[in-house]
Amino acid sequence: MKIDNLPVSERPMEKAMDGGISSLSNSELLALLINSGTVEKSALDLAVEILTISQGGISQLGEVRLEDLVRIKGIGPSKAVRVLAAVQLGKRMATAIPEERFCIRSNEDVAKLLMEKLRYEKKEHFVSILLNSKGEVIEIDTVSIGELSATVVHPREVFSGATRKSAASIILAHNHPSGDPTPSKQDVETTKRLVECGRLMGIKVLDHVIIGNGSFVSLRAMDMM
Repeated sequence: MKIDNLPVSERPMEKAMDGGISSLSNSELLALLINSGTVEKSALDLAVEILTISQGGISQLGEVRLEDLVRIKGIGPSKAVRVLAAVQLGKRMATAIPEERFCIRSNEDVAKLLMEKLRYEKKEHFVSILLNSKGEVIEIDTVSIGELSATVVHPREVFSGATRKSAASIILAHNHPSGDPTPSKQDVETTKRLVECGRLMGIKVLDHVIIGNGSFVSLRAMDMM
């Protein structure tokens, strides 16, 4: 049966979009790579044949060669190479050594990370530093870029990246284009609001660091959050 003739809920692409890529079987994942079948066989049929010739299913797919794949009627060189490319990516992912992440232990570390990036900006850049449970930086998320004097910051934008990346905690930071990092009343009020939002969401706001021209302040150190 052609994939187009299957119920929509059983088609690999639709299943992946609806239930996530992890909901697909091994043959369905392969079928997405193969993309199309022949008059006689669907992409799913061809995927099953590939798993059969590996003589061990998915666990032995890494041993299959180009010449093995092109012997299957309906698998030409381009489809075979796509399958082998996916296998190779899997091997590289399994053996890759994770890059060492910058670890934040203090507000000085925050300044070290952001000073040269933000000190000369002519507009306020409000960023959220996403951290894992070890205090390592997952990502620096630019939440907003405002006018010279103020940046409008909404909790939704601040925490959307943290939620998406499953961050354990965040550190807020922004620059003062004037060069003076002294926190304003708005800075303090915004920080307290975001700390409360983070508490409700289970994402701790560890600090809010304001970057000036060669100097910085920490609202946590100043006991203002």
